[in-house]
Amino acid sequence: MSTSEAPMSDAPTAHRIAEEDRLRADLYDFLGLLLARPPDRALLDKTAALSGDDSELGTAVQALAKIAAHTGPQAVEREFNALFIGLGRGELLPYASYYLTGFLNEKPLAGLRRDMAARGMTRAPNVYEPEDNIASLMEMMAGLITGRFARPATVAEQKTFYNKHIGPWAGHFFSDLEAARNSVLYAPVGAVGRIFMEIEAEGFRMTAE
Repeated sequence: MSTSEAPMSDAPTAHRIAEEDRLRADLYDFLGLLLARPPDRALLDKTAALSGDDSELGTAVQALAKIAAHTGPQAVEREFNALFIGLGRGELLPYASYYLTGFLNEKPLAGLRRDMAARGMTRAPNVYEPEDNIASLMEMMAGLITGRFARPATVAEQKTFYNKHIGPWAGHFFSDLEAARNSVLYAPVGAVGRIFMEIEAEGFRMTAE
């Protein structure tokens, strides 16, 4: 599993989904892109062009756009490396297994692989990191919403996947990213992710089982 160079929800699809769901998928894809690798100049420019409303999420998006407008690719690559790669390891380990068990490659990863197989999701052959990294999970959620892997997932199916693989830890990760010592551009990325996870969790709580 890997994120693509452009938001995957822009890919041609025969499935029609509600505009609200398209926007949700776009935000999942956008977060996945920013977290998969250091953004290049084109993605930084797109980020700088974003605008937001007066909501908490909109304010976080505005903050991200403002910082992106004053950030170059080399600076953000250094930031990305310090946060996620480092010498031996970065400041943060963005994996479900680590956040849920304290170790990498544990039961959360095994459970995710089973669910990926059941939904026809496969890891790209040139990707070697565990599938339970935050970038891949953001991409998977977007794909479930849009029907990238088969048909669009029902709300109940989205809720099950979110509550099992994302909800228990992603909010904590985004909070850590927001407060990380090395975060500059990624501080508002963390804020956007944290607020979005709160919105998604509340939305799923309001849906019937």
